[in-house]
Amino acid sequence: MKKKPAKSRSSLGGTLIGLVVGLLVGLGIALAVAVYVTRVPIPFVDRNVSRNAGQDALEAERNKGWNPNKVLNGDAATAPAPAAVVAPESAGAIVVPPADGKGLPPVPAAGSKPAADPLGELVQSRLGQPQAGAAAAPAAASAPAAAPGADPFTYFVQAGAFRTPEDAEAQRAKLAMLGINADVSEREQAGRTVYRVRVGPFNQKALADLTQEQLQTNGVEAALVRVQR
Repeated sequence: MKKKPAKSRSSLGGTLIGLVVGLLVGLGIALAVAVYVTRVPIPFVDRNVSRNAGQDALEAERNKGWNPNKVLNGDAATAPAPAAVVAPESAGAIVVPPADGKGLPPVPAAGSKPAADPLGELVQSRLGQPQAGAAAAPAAASAPAAAPGADPFTYFVQAGAFRTPEDAEAQRAKLAMLGINADVSEREQAGRTVYRVRVGPFNQKALADLTQEQLQTNGVEAALVRVQR
């Protein structure tokens, strides 16, 4: 029964010693870290470089006229003023225009006429000559080209004359199947009504001959008829 208090005292003493040792170790580590941080230089910061007032003033003067948009705007702010255009003293003088094209005299329009010459006009009027700028009247109007000799006749190709309109219509339908357009006309002949089937009119005899040949080739009797215009 007397051995138990001795054991509890020894365990309590060991706990206190461990706590003190832990505190000392922690303080030592914290001190070492603090010393390391204060001694080691911070990146991108040079603690040994110092600037005096003269260097600061020089840097301020250098940055006084700095324009961050100079690269975008070009050198317009520092471009030299355009040279003044000097009027030429003679017609053969050469005028050098400025680089930017400003200050140039206006270019006359393409259709503008030169200034009139009163003295030249007076001399030409005295001599009876027309002015140089006036449009000269044609010496004589060109006669129109003579029209070729017109044919005094109109031509038809008659594909038959029939007593009844039915026969004439049948003949016209036959020609239509051949691709030829014909007309039926009436006329009194020897006291009787005759129905004629004709193709035309043609202003040229060659066309009428060609149509007549086409009808005869297809077995249709055709005659060339000409009528005075």
